[in-house]
Order: sequence, then C-alpha cells, then structure tokens
Amino acid sequence: MKIRSDWQPAEIELIHNTPLLDLIYQAASVHRQYHDSKKIQVCKLISIKTGGCPEDCGYCAQSSRYKTEVKPQALLEKETVVNIARVAKESGVSRVCMGAAWREVRDNSQFEQVLEMVKDVTALGLEVCCTLGMLTEAQVKRLEDAGLYAYNHNLDTSRDYYSTIITTRTYDDRLNTIKNVRKTNVTVCSGGILGLGESVADRVSMLHTLATLCPHPNSVPINILSQVEGTPLENQPHVPIWDVVRVIATARIIMPAADVRLSAGRARLSQVEQALCFLAGANSIFSSDNGHMLTVTTACPGYDADREMLNLLGLEARPSFVGK
Repeated sequence: MKIRSDWQPAEIELIHNTPLLDLIYQAASVHRQYHDSKKIQVCKLISIKTGGCPEDCGYCAQSSRYKTEVKPQALLEKETVVNIARVAKESGVSRVCMGAAWREVRDNSQFEQVLEMVKDVTALGLEVCCTLGMLTEAQVKRLEDAGLYAYNHNLDTSRDYYSTIITTRTYDDRLNTIKNVRKTNVTVCSGGILGLGESVADRVSMLHTLATLCPHPNSVPINILSQVEGTPLENQPHVPIWDVVRVIATARIIMPAADVRLSAGRARLSQVEQALCFLAGANSIFSSDNGHMLTVTTACPGYDADREMLNLLGLEARPSFVGK
C-alpha cells in the first residue's frame, strides 16, 4: 500500500462501504505494514484554560454562548500543568496535549506562559501537542522554538456540513491554520467528530479533505460526540460502533502512516468495541487520572483501567518520539 494524496471521493466511499469484516481485514493489513500493531500511544489531554470561548461550536460545553455546567477558569499555573504531566508520564503516557478554550492565539502574556509550559513539559521527555485555536505562522514558529511536537486543529466535519455546526470561523480558516503549521517542523494533528448529525457522504468528504493534504496529517483523531446538556447537539443519538469502526478503518487505509487516535467518546465503548477499533487501525488513546479528558466536559477512562485493557489485549504503551 503506497501513500497517496490524490484520492478521489468515489474511491474513499468505495472503501468506506466495503463489507465490514473485509474492511477491517484490509485496514488491519495496512496497519501492520506501517506500524507496530502491538504498540498503542497513550495520551493525556490537559485543559489549561477552560470555558468562556467566544466560538459557537454546537457540540462544545466550553462555548460562552451555551448554558452548560462548565464555568470559565483562568489559565492554569505552569507548575500545575507540569505536575499533571509528570504524573501522566509515570502512568505510561508519552504525549500530552494542552488545550485552551480560545478562538485564536494572541501575542500576550498568556501566550508567553503557554510557551513556558511547552518548554517544561517537553523537558520531561514527553511529546507536547497544543490545541489553542487559530494561529499565525510566526506564532507556530515560536511554539516550535519552545519545543512543540504537534499542533491539533480538527476539521470536525465536511466542508458542506461545517456551517451548520460552526458559524464563528470558516472551513478555510481551519485549513489555513494547518498550512501555517506545515511551514514549520511541528507535526499536524487533525481529524473530526462523528455524531454531529452528518451523513455518510459528509464523513467521506472530511476524510477526503484530510487524505488529500500533502503530506497527510501525522495524527488523525476520530472523536465520538459526547452529548453535553445545554449545547445545540445535546439530543443527538449515539453513533453506532460500526460507524466508528468504518471511519477508523477507512482513515487507516487512505492515510496509512498516520496515527489514528481513538479520542473523545471512548468512555462509552466496551473493551470489545475498543479492541475492534484497534484491529481496524486505531493506535492511540487518551487516558486520564481524574475520569475526565477536558475537565468536566468529556469522560475519559482512567490510567489503571486502560493499563488493564492493554495488558488483556497484549498491547503495550508506545514511548515518545517514535512517530515523526
């Protein structure tokens, strides 16, 4: 299987609609060509600045436009973040993602504090990923100089469906941020969310956009909507596991070298369902020590439970800095 960036939507649709067991077999075969199938990267997401975001993303508990349980909090102290990261590393985590509920990065004292966090967490020997909203090429360069390993900026869904979920920034805004990251050596992490009310065609379109980036994103998170009371999408139905497996398997086949991350929403999947996702090509999970991935917004399995699951499946936690 060669790495391609010239995929056509019809090709991706054909792969996505392959009979499920055949699709899983194909994806598992491709996965073994490009990755050690026994290795799973365990990641930790730290919300360094929670709530109060001016964006109107219909799924997000951190938007200031919706009445949710999330209360705005100030930027965490650097020492707090470093201590969380240190505990995470001791529990098998090799990648820490620091997220801030901002629309965009501003050149101010808070950004200076984030740069110091990046330096100190990187010094622990961890891959550091940030998700801070839109940013300029100059800002990415400063993050790179601080040691940033990856930048997360999800597409969320297809271009056509995007404006029904978010109106405060455009699809091209998102793609432009990815372009800015690509002008540095910082790796790109970009994926989407399943369960927003999108169609299969929207999922195929989103995967097509990702798979025609050249090069592909180094990391493709597949998130499952966590319905949050108070948001416009609070009553969306749960995504069937078969849909999740199909998207993971398709992503694995069309972006074979990328890490495919089973991200938000994993807490409601059984061990058997997660095993299917790993078989289909997912090779990364987010774990936690407090039962949440983003403070009170998204449930996340704990370190001990994940260690038990990996042991049961004969899988091992992957060390840092082996996926670039």
